[in-house]
Amino acid sequence: MGGGGALLVVGDVVTDVVARHRGPLAPGTDTTSVIRTLPGGAGANVACWSAYRGCPDVRLLGRVGAESAAWHEQELIACGVRPRLVVDPHAATGTVICLVDTDAAAERTFLTDSGASLRLDPEDWSDALLDGVGRLHLSGYLLFSQTGRALVRTAVASARARGTPVSLDPASAGFLRELGVDRFLTFVEEVDVLLPSRDEATLLTGLSDPLDAAAELSRRIPLVVAKQGADGALVARDGAVLARVPAVAATPKDTTGAGDAFTGAFLAALLTGADAVAAAAEGCRTGAMAVERVGGRPPAPGDAPEPTTTRTTHRP
Repeated sequence: MGGGGALLVVGDVVTDVVARHRGPLAPGTDTTSVIRTLPGGAGANVACWSAYRGCPDVRLLGRVGAESAAWHEQELIACGVRPRLVVDPHAATGTVICLVDTDAAAERTFLTDSGASLRLDPEDWSDALLDGVGRLHLSGYLLFSQTGRALVRTAVASARARGTPVSLDPASAGFLRELGVDRFLTFVEEVDVLLPSRDEATLLTGLSDPLDAAAELSRRIPLVVAKQGADGALVARDGAVLARVPAVAATPKDTTGAGDAFTGAFLAALLTGADAVAAAAEGCRTGAMAVERVGGRPPAPGDAPEPTTTRTTHRP
C-alpha cells in the first residue's frame, strides 16, 4: 500500500478515571484502589499512538465540554497531535470509569458517560479537513449516536470523493449489540479498512472461529485486520486470512487503550509505506507497549518510564 500524507482521526475525546484494584470488587463497602484521572477516548488515543509511532502529521476532530477543553488540547499537543476540538455549549466532556483488576491479567470494565464526545455532527465537518490527508480514520463510537452517524456519512462521502482511504474501528462489542449488526454493516460499506477486536468480529459475523470471522468480514470490507489480544492479529482480504501476526510478550498493567495503540501504530506504518502485514506487526509491538502503561496514551516527551515486573502476554 502506498504511504504519504497526514492522518485525520475523527472520534471521541474523553476523560478516563482509571481505578486499579486487586481481585473482585466488594459490593456494599470499600475496595482499595489506585485511582488516576487521565486523558483518553478511542479516537484521541489512536491519534496519539500514531504520532508516537512516527506519523509526522496527525490531526484530530473531536468534541469536548468547556470545563476540560484546554486540558485535553494541551495533552493532545504534548503527544504531537494537532487537535481541532469543538467545544460543546451544553454537554460536559465524556467520562469513562475504567475498573482494572490487577489480579486478572489487567482486564478492564468500562462505565461510560459519552457526554459531548458523541455529539459531533455534520456541522462540525468541513471538506477542508481532508486537505493534505492521506488517510481518514473514524472511531466506531461515532456510530452510537444519531448525530455521529450523520457525521460518518458526511465524512466518508467527502473522503470517497477525494479518493482518500477510510478506516474504522468498531470500538465496542457492547454498543454494537445495541446498534444492531445489520445497521453497523450498512454504515461501513464504504470503508476500506476495518479493525475489529476478536469479540467484535465474531459478533458481526455470527461465527465463533476468529479466522472464519475475519475472512467473512473481508468479503464485505476490502481489508480486515482483526485484533486477537494475546493471539496477535489476523490480516484478511477477499474472503481469506492472509497472515497470522504473533503477539509480543508484555507485562499487563492496564489493558485500557491497547487496541487503540495497535490501530494508531498500524495506520502510522501504512502511511510510511508498509504493507498490511508489516503494519499489523507494528500494531502488535505497540499494543504490548501500551498494556505496560496505566491509561490509554503513549508516554509524552519527558515522562518517566513506568516500572516493569514479571513478563506475560498482552491482551489488547
